Amino acid sequence: MVSHVHLIGIGGISMSGLAEILLKEGYTVSGSDMKESLIVNKLENQGAKIYIGHKSENILGADLIIYTDAISNDNPELLEAKKNGIETLDRGTFLGKLMKKYKKSIAVSGTHGKTTTTSMLATVLNDSPLEPTILLGGELDAIGGNVMIGSQDLILTEACEYKGNILKYQPTMAIILNIEEDHLDYFKNMDHIIKTFKDYANKLNENGHLIINIDDENAENIIKDTKANIITFGINNHGDYTAENISFTNAGYPQFTLNIKDKGKFPVTLNVMGIHNVYNALASIAAAHTYNIPIDFIIESIKHYKGSHRRLETKGYVNGVKVMDDYAHHPTEIKAALSALRKSTTNDLWCIFQPHTYSRTKLLLNGFSESFYDADKVIITDIYAAREKDTGIIHSKNLVNLLKEKGVDAIYLKSFEEIKNYILSNIEDGDIIVTMGAGDIYKLGELIIENSKKEAI
Repeated sequence: MVSHVHLIGIGGISMSGLAEILLKEGYTVSGSDMKESLIVNKLENQGAKIYIGHKSENILGADLIIYTDAISNDNPELLEAKKNGIETLDRGTFLGKLMKKYKKSIAVSGTHGKTTTTSMLATVLNDSPLEPTILLGGELDAIGGNVMIGSQDLILTEACEYKGNILKYQPTMAIILNIEEDHLDYFKNMDHIIKTFKDYANKLNENGHLIINIDDENAENIIKDTKANIITFGINNHGDYTAENISFTNAGYPQFTLNIKDKGKFPVTLNVMGIHNVYNALASIAAAHTYNIPIDFIIESIKHYKGSHRRLETKGYVNGVKVMDDYAHHPTEIKAALSALRKSTTNDLWCIFQPHTYSRTKLLLNGFSESFYDADKVIITDIYAAREKDTGIIHSKNLVNLLKEKGVDAIYLKSFEEIKNYILSNIEDGDIIVTMGAGDIYKLGELIIENSKKEAI
């Protein structure tokens, strides 16, 4: 019988959510990470034993080890567990087992939009009487962070396809937002990605629900063999839930008519920017409505959703300049975010991009070079290595050179300090600055705002 669970990489956004659930269920929880953070401190205050750094002795007393995908096979804690015959599970496998404890489980998957869609749906479910348990890949103020623990009737979670993790999950409702090339350090090619999503859809039984973006060119291939009840959403192709007559407010917020097949038309207003969020809203509406939440209630709840952290988040202002941050790290995400921001200003739009991983930057280089046309000024900083080592195969300067060839006003600056000084010397009132990337680029906006405050004193 398991009583003490140790999590390797406990400070990760998804791992920390699992740790909170385990603590709530009465398990002894310990974990290790490479550095302290607000997340780690929060878990420590809740009763978890936290170790900074990975050492074999950290797992003493544990009878189950959960590890994140970022952990290498030679991790001393993982090696010690295997040496002593302690059960080890990767995060995806453990989450799949956890989902089976709930009567209903919703998993939100896709190349883009997982955190926003999960957050939108979390907002609706949290407002409803359903008392869901929620696991987010970001932080949402409405639930006080990245996890909310409710009843065991319903769990809502993100479902990442990296390393085929979606095949380990056990949803009764699977949402597929879109399918594109990404994580090519694991997937062999696009066919491998499509097959993974297809196998995921085929895991659903005849009582399950598959909610899928019918505008995605791969949708028909995904749904043709599933036994699940199929619910479609889209803009260009008429699905079960369709957005029509889309317009944008001066702030860049979408408004549209929701056409629910055979059930009427309803006006919808969003409080987040961009056409991509119309798709995210449609998926959220379809999921909530399938669980018999009244449509008027859903629309009103979604209207009050103002975004999660690191998704076109306003960080503050430097005099008359808005400083924003976005998690975009894939060409399609960058295009969508910049397009949304372009609709909200006629002044200069500055994009400071930190590429994420060498493999993604190299394999999607041409796509990245086509992603920044809506920005007036582009600054590229060094690649965030994440789980990879720099082998010299690619550099941020390669992207800058391609952008220049295509007429984009782009420069390379190495350090955050250099970028801060350059930005503060060149911005003008009314401009927008947006930092982008899945690494630590968000710190730059905070640095710019903090520097401005000091100068004002």
